[in-house]
Order: sequence, then C-alpha cells, then structure tokens
Amino acid sequence: MRYFFDALPGYSTKQKHWIRGNLHLYVKNDSIDLNQINTLTRRFPKFYRVWFGPLRPIVSLVHPDSVKVLLKTAEPKPVGHGPTYRTLIPWLGEGLLIAGGSKWARSRRLLTPAFHFEILKGYQTINNQCVDILIDIMEKYAETGESFDLFQLISNCTLDIILQSAFSYKTNCQLDRLQHPYCKAITEVTKLASRRNRNPLMIFDFVYDMTSEGRLFKKNCDYIHSVADSVIDSRKKILESGQKDFKKYLDFLDILLSAKDENGIGMSKTDIRAEVDTFMFEGHDTTTSAISWILYDLAKYSDYQKLCQNEVDNALENNPGFVKWDDLGKFEFLTQCIKEGMRLHSPVPLISRQSTKEFTIDGTTFPPGTFFGINIYGLHHNPAVWTDPMKFDPSRFSKDNDTQMDSFAFTPFSAGPRNCIGQHFAMNEEKTLITRILERFTLELDPDHEVSPQMAAVMRSRNGIKCIAKRR
Repeated sequence: MRYFFDALPGYSTKQKHWIRGNLHLYVKNDSIDLNQINTLTRRFPKFYRVWFGPLRPIVSLVHPDSVKVLLKTAEPKPVGHGPTYRTLIPWLGEGLLIAGGSKWARSRRLLTPAFHFEILKGYQTINNQCVDILIDIMEKYAETGESFDLFQLISNCTLDIILQSAFSYKTNCQLDRLQHPYCKAITEVTKLASRRNRNPLMIFDFVYDMTSEGRLFKKNCDYIHSVADSVIDSRKKILESGQKDFKKYLDFLDILLSAKDENGIGMSKTDIRAEVDTFMFEGHDTTTSAISWILYDLAKYSDYQKLCQNEVDNALENNPGFVKWDDLGKFEFLTQCIKEGMRLHSPVPLISRQSTKEFTIDGTTFPPGTFFGINIYGLHHNPAVWTDPMKFDPSRFSKDNDTQMDSFAFTPFSAGPRNCIGQHFAMNEEKTLITRILERFTLELDPDHEVSPQMAAVMRSRNGIKCIAKRR
C-alpha cells in the first residue's frame, strides 16, 4: 500500500523524511505553508499526496471535480491516529462535527430545527446589542486615531454573540481587559489541539497526556465542561419546575433540551454538552476569521468599501444603527464582498474525511481507510478553477457569474450532507457586524503593520490585523 501512495502526485519520495514525512516542507513556523499549497495546487490541480509522518499519507483534494466525490457523501471524519478530529474528542465529545454513522444522522435530525429561520430571527437582537458594544469601543479608537487589532475586537464580539446564542451566558468579554476564564479556556484548547495535530510525535494519547501541553489541555477541557454542565443543570431545573424563562428568544440550549427523536427519546446530558461545545467551537473562531479578513479586504480596497457603505446607507436610511431581519437580504454587493473575502481567506482552510469504501477520483481508485483532506484553501486558489485567484474581485459572485459557477468550487461552509448546519446563522452575523461597522466608520489599514496570514484550525493573522477607524 505504501508503494501505491508513493506513486501518487505530490512530493517525490526523495523529499520524504524518515520521521516527519513531508512536514518539514509542508509546515513552516508551526503552520501549514500557504506558498506550498499554492505551488502544489498549480502542479497538481486535481489532488496531491502529503506524508504526515512516516506512516500516514493524506490525499489533498483541490478541485471541484475531486472534492465533490467525497462531499456528496456522509463519509465520516477521521478519528484514528494522525492529523484527525480525534484530538478534539476530550473537548467536543461526539458532537455533530465529529460523530459518524447513525449517531451523526440522529444528531443532524435533532439539531436542524435549531437553525430554522424563525429561530434565527430571535438572534438578530443579540447580534445588534453585541455590536453596540463593539461600536462604542471602536469610537474610542476613532477619537484618538490609534490603530487597533481588528481580529481581537471582532473575536471578543463574536464570542459575546455565541455565548448568548448558545446558552444565554452573559459576560463582559468585550469590556474586560482580563479575558474571561471561559473565553480564555476556549481559545487555549483550540490552539493546543491545532498544534498537536501538526506534531506526529504527539499522536499517541499516553505521550501527549504526559506533556505540559497535554495537562493544560485537560485542565481547560475540565473547566469548559464544568461551566456547560452548570448551565445545563440550571436550565433543566427551570424546565422541570415549570418556571417561566423571560427571555424573548429560544437559545440553542433550550432547543437541545426539548429535542426528541422519532421514538420520543431526547438527548442525554453528555450529548447536549457535546453539541453546545461544538456550537461554540464552530461558531466563534470561524466567524471571527471571516469577518476580520473581509474587513481587511475592504480597508485595503477603499473603492469597494465605499460601494458597500453606499449600499448600507440606502438600506438603513429609515432605521439607522440597527440591522433588522428584513434588512439582511438588501446587501447584494456587500454579500459579493463577503463571499469573495471567504474565498480569498478561507476561514476554515482544511477539513478531513476518512473513506469507508473505495473511491475513484480523476481515474485513481483509493482504498477504504484513505485519509482525504478537503483543501478548501487550495480549492479556492486553484488557477484551474479561478482566474487570477490571488486577486480580490467581488464580481466573481455577481448574479451572472454565480449561476455559472460549479456548486463545489466555493465551499466555505463545506457542502453536501455534512455541510455546516449553522451557515445561515454565521452569514447573518457576518452581515450584521460588517454592516454596522461600515455604517459608522471608514476603515484603513495601519501602514506600519504587516499582516501575515497563518493557516491553523481557522485562517488567522500571525501578528493580528491592525486598522484605523475614522468616523464617517
């Protein structure tokens, strides 16, 4: 089998290190090298192979014709040894992100009502209230002319939104100089899991658990679980006692507690906690990344920013300072910019699948158990798919061009049966935050700050994104 994978397109066998495989070439400064992805994608426009350590080959899919073969199925996420989702199980359990087979199918059915449009409408007030705080913070920077780390401010705001939407958990995470311990723990476990997945020496639990990072990971997971358990227990008592909850919206936890399958069986406490933690993981960092990079692009290309501001001013003319549910469909050009920002800076740059049967891709038949990387960043920058892929060009997503596009060419939320169940929640949040910011401010990049994209679990900037806000 080794000979089969060695013969695939990718790094030559002479470039394979006896311990690290191809990681000494593919990973740079503790993250996957984007230049390597671009180079390999140009050379091998359908797929290429990378050795993760000496034993684990990953087949990286970078073309719509390749990714759709996997994404049209419900093939499971890999949880064996190697760069897999297994490292997240101590934190996320078998939530929707990780579960496979009948468990995933049942969870998907139970969770789908949580993202119905009528439920999402209730979150629009939360979105606006949290952005109010963000706007006040940005006003202070605008007053002094001081630059600020856009990524950090957006991260605090989206965390505020997701905490309230998930289980009505209110913090001062946007205002406190000292990061809230729950927020800090979530940030920490995300970084630790991502770092572990890039180190082939840490694939075994008994090794990782003995390291300082392994102990820190467990400590943070225990704390996150204790907070979730406390909130779940408290909410259960309210429901069982018949007390009224005076919130004006149903949060994610409310829906999980009342969900029943076709046999009338609800979700266990462990399952509920897993889904809440998964919602937090998938709904915070990814949205932060998307919004931050979109605003970066608009600050960089002032003409496009001005066009978005004109559209926003017209849409909110009769109700400034608040984006209503009915307003979300009015931002045609802004939506084009949002999509192009998510293409150029893919918030989730890579997802994985492990096949349970044979798959044939571009004439090559892969055996069961093959690890596939759906390389969203590579797909979104493939010159065989996109003209001038490194250019920011919102017209790619105009009505005329959008209808001609392969439905698997642009997959920021994945695609197929295992697509992101919360993609409408995310898009509504992105539109609201960006609209409110552009309504009040014109953004410029700090000329003294160099932005350095970094591919981790989400697309980050290694040293932040520093901007200057000017009042309009």
